[in-house]
Amino acid sequence: MMPEKKNCCWALALTALLLNACSAEPQPQFAQQAHPPVVQNAAMVETCKQEAAYRYNTRVQRISVIDLKQYQGSFEIKGSTTRQEGFTCSFDESGQFLHLSTL
Repeated sequence: MMPEKKNCCWALALTALLLNACSAEPQPQFAQQAHPPVVQNAAMVETCKQEAAYRYNTRVQRISVIDLKQYQGSFEIKGSTTRQEGFTCSFDESGQFLHLSTL
């Protein structure tokens, strides 16, 4: 009679464990967020100012940066000169200068 009680207890414990596992709410799975590489924002701004100063034939001090935006694989810096000439500097995801376009 003893082995029957022992088997019954094991079966009861296993059933309780399975029921507990099935009744637990599933944890939501989150996608891993890709962390963009650390970029020297100050260096990008300085490069943008230098490129714009060369394009518009003015001093770097006369260039103002308005906005810095990050996209999936690139960065854009918008700015203007003291003569209200707008421009956008584009950088790749590693912070390398790509091009300067006018607005």
